[in-house]
Amino acid sequence: MACRITPGNTDDRTPLPDMTADLVGKLFGDKRYLSKRLFNELFARGLQLVTGIRGNMKNKLMPLWDKLLLRKRSMIGSLNNQLKNVFQIEHTRHRSPVNGFINILAALVAFVHYDHKPQININSAEIMLLDN
Repeated sequence: MACRITPGNTDDRTPLPDMTADLVGKLFGDKRYLSKRLFNELFARGLQLVTGIRGNMKNKLMPLWDKLLLRKRSMIGSLNNQLKNVFQIEHTRHRSPVNGFINILAALVAFVHYDHKPQININSAEIMLLDN
């Protein structure tokens, strides 16, 4: 897992290649990550970028498993909502960057111990059915 704190005016795709330098497999994102250059760069390193398509794009075939996991991406929004509202990670009036970082770190530690985290309930038998 990797994270990067950037200014609000930074494109989300900019830090992505550095954050995924050691990853292989599949990377799920929303339509904001659509970019041929980014897709080709990540694919050359063994990382497949899986996103939805925009309304003006041609429909492409996608494996069922990828399509199902792409639907579960909404859980990321739920997780971000919990981090911002339950663990108050969005407080932006810190007097120093160190205090801001400690607030983020404390919220992440509290989240790890939180009992009601969003999760995907898929067992191995269902995965085997989808792979066939």
